[in-house]
Amino acid sequence: MAGTATPEWETVIGLETHVQLRTVSKMFCGCSAAFGAPPNTNVCPVCLGLPGALPMPNGLALQLAVRAALALGCTVHPRSVLARKNYFYPDLPKGYQISQFEQPLSTEGSLSYLSPDRGIALATIQRLHVEEDAGKSLHDRFPKQTAIDLNRCGVPLIEIVTGPDFRSPQEARAYLLTLKQVLEYAGASDCDMEKGSLRVDANVSVRRVGEAVLGTKTEVKNINSFAYVEKALTVERDRQIALLEAGGKVEQQTLLYDAKTNGVRPQRAKEESHDYRYFPDPDLPPLVLGEEFIAEQQALLPELPAKKRERFVEKYQLSVTDAAVLTADRTVADYYEAVVHAGSGADAKVAANWVMTEVLADAKAHGDGLRVPAGALANLIGLVRGGTLSHQAAKRVFGEVADHGGEPRNVAEALGLIQVGDTGVVTGWVSDVLGAHPAEVARYKSGETKLLQFFLGQVMKLSRGKADPKLAQRVLEERLAA
Repeated sequence: MAGTATPEWETVIGLETHVQLRTVSKMFCGCSAAFGAPPNTNVCPVCLGLPGALPMPNGLALQLAVRAALALGCTVHPRSVLARKNYFYPDLPKGYQISQFEQPLSTEGSLSYLSPDRGIALATIQRLHVEEDAGKSLHDRFPKQTAIDLNRCGVPLIEIVTGPDFRSPQEARAYLLTLKQVLEYAGASDCDMEKGSLRVDANVSVRRVGEAVLGTKTEVKNINSFAYVEKALTVERDRQIALLEAGGKVEQQTLLYDAKTNGVRPQRAKEESHDYRYFPDPDLPPLVLGEEFIAEQQALLPELPAKKRERFVEKYQLSVTDAAVLTADRTVADYYEAVVHAGSGADAKVAANWVMTEVLADAKAHGDGLRVPAGALANLIGLVRGGTLSHQAAKRVFGEVADHGGEPRNVAEALGLIQVGDTGVVTGWVSDVLGAHPAEVARYKSGETKLLQFFLGQVMKLSRGKADPKLAQRVLEERLAA
């Protein structure tokens, strides 16, 4: 059963997602926010927390945060407060993290997603606020020692907190995939989990089916892939159920997920908000956003995935599944529409099939780039529609255009793939094939009509794929009926 481990128990999950904003510099200083620099090179007195250094908010980070909040249907507050979240950890040199608490940037949003258990479901977004990242502790660089890399200190983040809305690990994963898509469309983040641009903490509890009171929750941290989110939550759900069924008690604590063992281990007792002693940062005034600024960010939002899917189904007569594939990535969706509208226009369904097969396969094989221009693909589809190329030949031309460029018709001519539609030439190939297979001709005339496909295959082989298959089939039928 996907929703619960046993019919007697209900799983309750809430997610906190930390998303790096797509900026060049950090949240409160001018240091680079780029991933992969040598350790402790993208640092300055501000992000190192040296005495006398004063922070200044990154304007682009605030724009992107507001855009993300609007994309998730949140209410953006005209006044919010940056607060100090106080805790001591080796990778936090200031001894506090600049975040938001009592007066966040935005609240009360929602995101609908496709639950594998319940169909279309709605996740509530309780809050979306801005904050800075901490550094990183590295435990695998030196034997029996921990190394600290402070490059991430001060990198701009948004934290997106949901309600306890998910009833299975599978639902949590489905929501995260949808969230990633929306944030990428909005241009707020690249959401690259391998680079730490999207990290997930999950609050998990279980309760008997029918109970209204939530069980004691644990927080699972250190989850850095969507597959691991599902695995980690499944492991922790099953651990809690086994513990309660054995008469034990769930302790409120923070757990780390270990992908190597597919298990969780305690990190520390789970803190409450009062443990962090939040207070407004005295070095930073409140964030005051005018109506015009918020409206400007709203205007910069593109058509979001759900709306685009609906439009593709309605306008192009695509199935819901095909529309979902084509809109999964904004670049692919824009490319598809460019193909449909290029030149005399390609048939929407045919164009969808080409993009979902050849184009996406080529992109996957060559680092996600769409190597064949939309106009060239539209021309190629037109050559097949007009009978100039067979579908198989067109696939070969596509590969050649992707590798070396060029106009599809010129490439097809250079490769000798232009389809032969001359009745006299095709009749000659048909005569040769029938003459070479007298036994099969006799069997066909005795009622084995399925041999027609065999003869057609032989004609295509003899013509090296150049014969117009529709013409070849018609000539074959006429000759075999004679």
